[in-house]
Amino acid sequence: MTKPAFQLTVLGCRGSMAVCRDDFKLFGGDTSCYMVQADDETIFLDAGTGICAAPAAFPKAPVILLSHLHLDHVIGMGMYPGHPPAGEKTRLFVPFCRDGEEAQALFSRIFTPPFWPVPLEECLGGAELLPVPSTIEIGPVRVDSMPGNHPGNSLIYHLSCRGKTIVYATDYEHGEPSFSELVEFSRDADLILYDAQFDEAEYEAKKGYGHSTPEKGLELLERSGAKRLLLTHHNLHSSDSCLLAREEKLAGTRASCARQGQVIRL
Repeated sequence: MTKPAFQLTVLGCRGSMAVCRDDFKLFGGDTSCYMVQADDETIFLDAGTGICAAPAAFPKAPVILLSHLHLDHVIGMGMYPGHPPAGEKTRLFVPFCRDGEEAQALFSRIFTPPFWPVPLEECLGGAELLPVPSTIEIGPVRVDSMPGNHPGNSLIYHLSCRGKTIVYATDYEHGEPSFSELVEFSRDADLILYDAQFDEAEYEAKKGYGHSTPEKGLELLERSGAKRLLLTHHNLHSSDSCLLAREEKLAGTRASCARQGQVIRL
């Protein structure tokens, strides 16, 4: 069997706030974190509460790519179980900062007493904080980015490896010209992870919140020529029955709702 270019594991796909109730078990209640593995490289897309379920050991120090700094996307680092191999550090790429010192200053406002008892570097078992350059090379993986559309700004990531591509577009609100730019950024992708926190009715009352809808995700899928769409950042009020009903409407498309624990190989 040919080894996949990518293996993506959904560790958390809930938006805004983690939830834990009986009617949220199927799709999961942990906030955004997606583990991407390529050869011996491990890349985490965001570090919400889902990262707490990540493996503790890796052949090489993992890399964390943050889309933005809202708490639901970073708070899991405070309880991250992993430790890089001896002599290595976890590389943490922090958007919208000039250098590691500025990134450190940002996180010292969160991971410091009285809000958190342990500094971020200790939580990650040793970390190097870095700004996000135009292109990142992580082993066989090339990472490019484009600006998103979200309060406080966000980044959308494009990962490519051996002819396969993943686009991660969380915390994104559709609108022009950004949406047309995202269509081109996602051209012929094998997998798009797309923010669909609100349905159309909810979105009308929440324009400007920085989130999108399944309908716009389907438009992105068709216009970009991508192969598969995974809807993410589920509303903390969207129960299993709600998301199952949403998937019924997606029948016959190449789209589905992300489920915590789901594994996709490309």
